Amino acid sequence: MEVVIAPATRLAELAADAVDALVRARPDAVLGLATGSSPLKVYDELARRHEQEGLSFAQARAFMLDEYVGLPAEHPERYRNVIETEIASRVDFAPGAVQGPDGNAEDLPAACAAYEAAISDAGGVDLQILGIGTDGHIAFNEPGSSLASRTRIKTLTAQTREDNARFFGDDVDRVPRHCLTQGLATIMSARHLVLLATGKGKAEAVHQLVEGPISALWPATIMQMHPHATVLVDDAAASRLQLADYYRQTYASKPGWQGL
Repeated sequence: MEVVIAPATRLAELAADAVDALVRARPDAVLGLATGSSPLKVYDELARRHEQEGLSFAQARAFMLDEYVGLPAEHPERYRNVIETEIASRVDFAPGAVQGPDGNAEDLPAACAAYEAAISDAGGVDLQILGIGTDGHIAFNEPGSSLASRTRIKTLTAQTREDNARFFGDDVDRVPRHCLTQGLATIMSARHLVLLATGKGKAEAVHQLVEGPISALWPATIMQMHPHATVLVDDAAASRLQLADYYRQTYASKPGWQGL
């Protein structure tokens, strides 16, 4: 696991660099897209590069991490609409190239199985963008999630619903109680994981992710087992890291050709 500590703007550039290098080398790459506030600056940078530097997603495909259950198709906080607004509509993905789990399906278990199959049929995700919750969840894999889990329905914790209430007019009662989410094993199948976290509120989760024991209590800790995981954090989110100075020294000494 590589840990990079830098200002938030620089973190977004580094994540965009990784996507940029992948898509230019492999135009038909498969990307994993996250929602939430963590990746927004990354999407802004990718949109800028598309507009100003010719970065094209015309042959690429993308899969979303998760989706709320039961939100109307037109709801602005339905994650398919959020991804459309924040990145898909700002670049040149082909129609249908961005897919997400169907939170309005009549048969939710079947929809989850179909989504797993779609990811597999696409050859798997090459680069997965991630955020992390204050309780250590990635995607909607809440504490207690099986480390071997695949796409499934989950019940959101009170903490997650409170954290997400800001997207629903600060009214927690408007936040759905259920979601469909890629499982931890699904996420771990991606070839490169790039997680972004900023702010002091994420400090304990980042500490557990990087330096804590692997545990279902902190689901993101499974990333310690991934062969190519990158954790991008600002000073505030890194404030609980015991080895922060070492991570800074390591990144400062990293060969330029290595990339993320």
